[in-house]
Amino acid sequence: MTPELTRGYATTTYGQMHYAEAGEGPAVLLLHQTPRSHDEFREVQPLLAYGRRVIAMDMYGFGLSAPQPKPQTIEAMASGAYALLDALGIESATLMGHHTGAAVAIEMAAAAPSRARELILSSPPWTDAEYRHSHANGPGVDVATAAEDGSHLTELWSQRRPYYPAGRPDLLDRFIRDALAPGVDPMEGHLACARYVIEDRIGEVRAPTLIIGAADDPFARPNVERVRAHLTGAAHVEVAIVAGGTIPLMEQKASEVAGLVTAFLRARP
Repeated sequence: MTPELTRGYATTTYGQMHYAEAGEGPAVLLLHQTPRSHDEFREVQPLLAYGRRVIAMDMYGFGLSAPQPKPQTIEAMASGAYALLDALGIESATLMGHHTGAAVAIEMAAAAPSRARELILSSPPWTDAEYRHSHANGPGVDVATAAEDGSHLTELWSQRRPYYPAGRPDLLDRFIRDALAPGVDPMEGHLACARYVIEDRIGEVRAPTLIIGAADDPFARPNVERVRAHLTGAAHVEVAIVAGGTIPLMEQKASEVAGLVTAFLRARP
């Protein structure tokens, strides 16, 4: 039987955080990419929830969670995620992030090593000085000025379409819905990533780590080896590449991702 999914709000010092959870057992926190929501994990969450309490949150500043003041930061998103865990009475958890969510997971594991049991980084960014300089004004996607004729909707769609699997307009529908959520600024999430000084934080990670790369993600795939090389303090690091995976890896290849994550967690003491 598929674990039942429930949704709720938790009151924190940052405002209310929206989340969905399924299953019982050790906690796993799922952290999405910009400008998505907990919906990014719709397919993979139930697959991970056998024997685990899997929580997919709308990160601070996204979805139905409290808005984050500008300039947004990865550090604030990490604090918002820990605030949710505190409100739910969870001391430690496996942290799993995709794209921007992976940066948030790194910051959480660096900021409070004792609270991060394991770390799963899916398509992580590498935001060193070169990246920060080249992306200071944003990455050139998820930016469109609202127009009376609705052309900004097709503009948002067109910017992402080359990087999504063919024949899956439903995934772009889900992206558009999250990008248009009240109070969400898609560009600001990308800028937060560009501001993050990852090279000062990643060496503080102590948790056993699984890095998942999407073979056909042109932005994140080159970062896999960079991230692995800088996880110098992690207890253990593994890497897996998902063939045919693209930017919406969680939705597109849920069974493959769940299989990798499950095997990694089962192998931990």
